[in-house]
Amino acid sequence: MLLIGQQGYESLLAEEAEQAGGLVAEKGPGWVRTEPWSSPTVEWAFPHVALHSPTEIVGESVNALAQRLVDFLLKSLQGERIDAPWPCVFAGPAEMVGLGRRIGAVEKAFHDALKKRLSRVARLATADAPRGVVPCSRGLWVWFADFGRLWVSREAMVNGQRRMSDDEAAPSRSYLKVEEAYVVLGHEPVAGETVVDLGAAPGGWSYSAAKRGAQVLALDNGPLKGGALGHPQIEHRCEDAFKFQPAAGVVYDWLFCDMVDDPHHVLQHIVEPWLARGWCRNFVINLKFGRVDPAAFLRELRAPSSPFVAYGEAVRVRHLYHDREEFTVVGRVRTAV
Repeated sequence: MLLIGQQGYESLLAEEAEQAGGLVAEKGPGWVRTEPWSSPTVEWAFPHVALHSPTEIVGESVNALAQRLVDFLLKSLQGERIDAPWPCVFAGPAEMVGLGRRIGAVEKAFHDALKKRLSRVARLATADAPRGVVPCSRGLWVWFADFGRLWVSREAMVNGQRRMSDDEAAPSRSYLKVEEAYVVLGHEPVAGETVVDLGAAPGGWSYSAAKRGAQVLALDNGPLKGGALGHPQIEHRCEDAFKFQPAAGVVYDWLFCDMVDDPHHVLQHIVEPWLARGWCRNFVINLKFGRVDPAAFLRELRAPSSPFVAYGEAVRVRHLYHDREEFTVVGRVRTAV
């Protein structure tokens, strides 16, 4: 497999693959390639996309790479009929200077060549990855390791992470994380639902829910800013989020929590009581791993003793596109009323 994630986290990509029984063969900026193995069904945290059985293609020129990609696709299409839009995704490490122009040139040359051979199939190609979590997406997936070397596969696992569009009224970059978390979870707050946002300031997550029509209780001793400040759907209370408890019989539709605190402290004093007592129905929780061993902490989150395992369902732990040294955990509460 070719596991693709954020650049700078290759060692954690590799460690997660090894925990799943894989043998790492090679690493590059933002990617890890494993030796072939019958991998179990894994809820990956660090990979954003995983290419199944990738094939290496090399070439010195744009046209050479494009033609070899066309040859690969045509050979793999034997006996297969394409009647619906299919993902045709070209990507590579964004931080590699000039690579984006190379990718764009190869992609254009590929599509021009494909139109001459299979115009109908070429017209159905879509350049964007499917939205949400897709265990097996069939199309053409191309990852550039460098200017003259790439990996290509007909099938990929899409893990839900993706770059989100910003909102000028959002008071912080953290807004992008919760927007991305909705994609991973598969649903989002809607009008009429209730949200409690613990550690809300400056209000990016509260604003995200409020602009969808949800009623938000934002708890933080710090001030709200931007579009969250004075928003009619947001009630701001200057209270300690760790001490807050809902009134008797009150169940919030959503629990948001993105606090700069020790992750074990957050697990013990927020996640455990809120999930165990059914104070919320859905949750989006960020846990910082900058001061702990990320791989060991990931194992804790997946262990039977974890409150997410004990009280949650449809739980997904992700290192998001917009995350840094943190995990975002989304899911539903089994015991919610």
